[in-house]
Amino acid sequence: MQRLILSGLCALLLGMFPRPLSAQDVVTEALAAFSPQTIRIEYSSPAKLRKLPNYQNLHEKYLGPRLQSLEGSLGALGLREEDINDLVLGWQAGKSEMDLYGLASGRFDAKGLADRAATQGITPTPLVGQVAYCLQAGMAGTCVVALNDSLGAFGSLSSLTALLETRGGQSPSLSSDERFSRLVGTVNRDAPIWGIAVGPAVGDWFRGWMPAQGNLKLDWGRVFEKVDSLVYTLDAGDKANLNLKLDCATQEDAASLRQVLEGLKLAQQMAWQNQNPNRPNPVEAVRVSQDTRQITMQVTTGYADLELAGGAGAAKN
Repeated sequence: MQRLILSGLCALLLGMFPRPLSAQDVVTEALAAFSPQTIRIEYSSPAKLRKLPNYQNLHEKYLGPRLQSLEGSLGALGLREEDINDLVLGWQAGKSEMDLYGLASGRFDAKGLADRAATQGITPTPLVGQVAYCLQAGMAGTCVVALNDSLGAFGSLSSLTALLETRGGQSPSLSSDERFSRLVGTVNRDAPIWGIAVGPAVGDWFRGWMPAQGNLKLDWGRVFEKVDSLVYTLDAGDKANLNLKLDCATQEDAASLRQVLEGLKLAQQMAWQNQNPNRPNPVEAVRVSQDTRQITMQVTTGYADLELAGGAGAAKN
């Protein structure tokens, strides 16, 4: 009887104090909240990345303008980068650029959020049973919702509305997409950064992250039009290890893409040498291989070399 009472008391206490979400929980939440129109997702763990000795420098260099804007919006509401443990971003096609939205786990104080919004003159917006705080007027500004003490959602007003409706079961979610579920199952989800892109999002990813192309002009959508999906992971050990897998429509398409990637590698090396003589090229050791319809790319580089790269083209993301 005493053991039963203690077990009941423990269960009651655990219910009173919500447990922080694990990385797996956040991804599961995201797949259940993102719409099937999502064509790219990216998971990152700031909690893991902050352990890197030069994290702050890399964070400043590699955060593209859209993510800088997002971080600024969260900061305006009192949500600091160190409050975020895990982040899952989603993209879907928009009118001029891809719409960006997501979920974050960490510390979300609903009262603190409301108080900070009030001091900023931000009027709370009722939204699908939640309270949103929008940094800019109109549909395109960033809005934030504290779903509970350890989970928040963000995006434009329209994107956040769709996310909350999907999360509430009012419309199908990305978890019902068998292709995405299969691709998520192939990822090393212990990596501090990993992502998946399908269709037009593959070219968009490369346009944003291919470093130092010089004057090379490419139609990235056309280059990757025969690529069905991209899966990538970035492992942060003694060095940064980036692994990419691209699944093509046919073996012939994969062979053609490999030739293009080898050409891009050569063009990048020449452009880097011209622009940065006698400085180490952060992606000089890139390896490209083919296995039937799949192309694999691997890049291993030191963190000091990454700092020299000056942002690796992250400006598009």
